[in-house]
Amino acid sequence: MMNIKRLSTKQSDFDTQLDRLLAFEATADDKLEATVASILVDVKRRGDAALLEYTKRFDRLDVSDAAELELPQTALRAAFESLSEAQRTALEQAAQRVTAYHEKQLQSSWSYTEADGTLLGQQVTPLDRVGLYVPGGKAAYPSSVLMNALPAKVAGVGELIMVVPTPDGVQNALVLAAAHLAGVDRVFTIGGAQAVAALAYGTATVPRVDKIVGPGNAYVAAAKRRVFGVVGIDMVAGPSEILVICDGQTNPDWIAMDLFSQAEHDELAQAILLSPDAKFVETVAQSADRLLEQMPRRDIIKAALENRGALIHVADMDEACVICNRIAPEHLELSVESPQQWLSKIKHAGAIFMGRYTSESLGDYCAGPNHVLPTSGTARFSSPLGVYDFQKRSSLIQVSAQGAAVLGEIASVLAFGEGLQAHAQSALFRKV
Repeated sequence: MMNIKRLSTKQSDFDTQLDRLLAFEATADDKLEATVASILVDVKRRGDAALLEYTKRFDRLDVSDAAELELPQTALRAAFESLSEAQRTALEQAAQRVTAYHEKQLQSSWSYTEADGTLLGQQVTPLDRVGLYVPGGKAAYPSSVLMNALPAKVAGVGELIMVVPTPDGVQNALVLAAAHLAGVDRVFTIGGAQAVAALAYGTATVPRVDKIVGPGNAYVAAAKRRVFGVVGIDMVAGPSEILVICDGQTNPDWIAMDLFSQAEHDELAQAILLSPDAKFVETVAQSADRLLEQMPRRDIIKAALENRGALIHVADMDEACVICNRIAPEHLELSVESPQQWLSKIKHAGAIFMGRYTSESLGDYCAGPNHVLPTSGTARFSSPLGVYDFQKRSSLIQVSAQGAAVLGEIASVLAFGEGLQAHAQSALFRKV
């Protein structure tokens, strides 16, 4: 039997209990940070030579020429063709749905012309080159390849470079097949902080990129934090999260398994249930105890639910929405009869899964929206990964002679007020 926390908003110390439950800070590991910093400097300085040494040390791949780290497109195609028909079809269907959804996000340039002939607007352009980090070894996530690569392709990114570690030379066919299907341009069998360094700084073999996206381990996350500013990054994600709001009418087994779906990621994942039905809360707990024994990853699930999970009894659905906004979860399930009724009350959530039949796992793989989502409460100010992350915007300003006279006067007054005389004169010189 699992010892999952039971909380109630009626408890006098509920706020303190909830804050304690939500508290999460990535523990600073000085040794890890020093290792990552050293690797970044070394790859920046020695390029391919350092990359080969780290690949030999960490992935046990002894390669003499960095060019051997790149997989040809024929290898990606062969991986795709090696899949079973069911796997190929599933990948294709997921890719089609993800592409169709993200095409709706595509932004276009725009402008307008004022009465005096002054033109103002915005030019939208894609990034030139993006790096996609994909975990390798035991972790193999073809879904992450699709979720990161397809929005970039929809945005019109010129070149997509993928890096994926292949410890002991073991390549994952599903990951390579997804790269083929998503149209990844180049793939290098490198990983860790050294791969991030190669993408950020460039080597003779690995081209420098403008932005790095994709999940990785603690070394990858630390490396991405350190190179931010040299290149863009998507986000530094924390442990996976799910918050389920249920009115008590959904099958409790479904809810328990939905909580499991995120808890199985790792021991630090968070899974929380909010319900106004106290009896239902206990029924879900019973379902969880019974279903746990069927789970291959039951030890991880149990640890996550006992350490950072909770079953919370709330007064009503309105209070559940208030608490949800306080938590700002990565994934929110509104497992209620009329989810649209409550949607306007939800301000902070990475992705919102509405209705009893919408499991969070569908969003991970094939629903269409991106599964790269803000965690650790950052949904208060962050959004899911999307096409907009691979586009940038330039302001357009073309002032007419008549406009220069009017705007020059305004600008000069403000510039003189700031003590910037050259600014003021630059504006006034064009006032004719």
